[in-house]
Amino acid sequence: MIDQAVLITYSLIVLGFVFIPGPATLLTVARATTSGTKVGIATGAGITAGDIIHTIMAVVGISAIIAASATLFSIVKYLGAAYLVYLGIKAILEKVPVDLGQGRLPITAPQAFRQAILAEVLNPKTALFFLAFLPQFVRPENGYVVAQLTVLGVLFATIGFFSTIVYSVAAGSLGSFLRRTPAVLKWQGKVVGGIYCALGARLALQDR
Repeated sequence: MIDQAVLITYSLIVLGFVFIPGPATLLTVARATTSGTKVGIATGAGITAGDIIHTIMAVVGISAIIAASATLFSIVKYLGAAYLVYLGIKAILEKVPVDLGQGRLPITAPQAFRQAILAEVLNPKTALFFLAFLPQFVRPENGYVVAQLTVLGVLFATIGFFSTIVYSVAAGSLGSFLRRTPAVLKWQGKVVGGIYCALGARLALQDR
């Protein structure tokens, strides 16, 4: 069982980490601003699900395989980058489907959830982060290592989801106001698309 002191220290570190704006935050804020709080939370839930998958990958050793193989790392990295750029270009080219009278939104919550899972899973930097970060808080003398890794990974994902809810509520409220402005409706897809393309480019240019 993980020591309480270690668990508290870990939780505080993760809490500080997840509230520092990063790719996950940008994706969540972009979706919440253009499509509302519900879609933002769905995006956060997708990222959380992706983090759970990365936890499983770290536990069973898949992340270690990706880290050890430069070729495999590059394949996953470029797939993730291509997917983000694809989402960005799609958002830029699509005509704004928002109908102010009926409240139609550019993307539904289920769509946002699925896209966020795939974007997070295809980020090898996240896999390496879990592989490097989680073991630092594992103590073999405290029992089953796999169980400790699982608990730490799930806790990270849970705290991360909490942060995306906070950002979604704030961005969703702002977006609700902005979406009443026709000029904003015209450009919102291009802004979101630009964010996705920038994140894709950033991922493609990163080294291990």
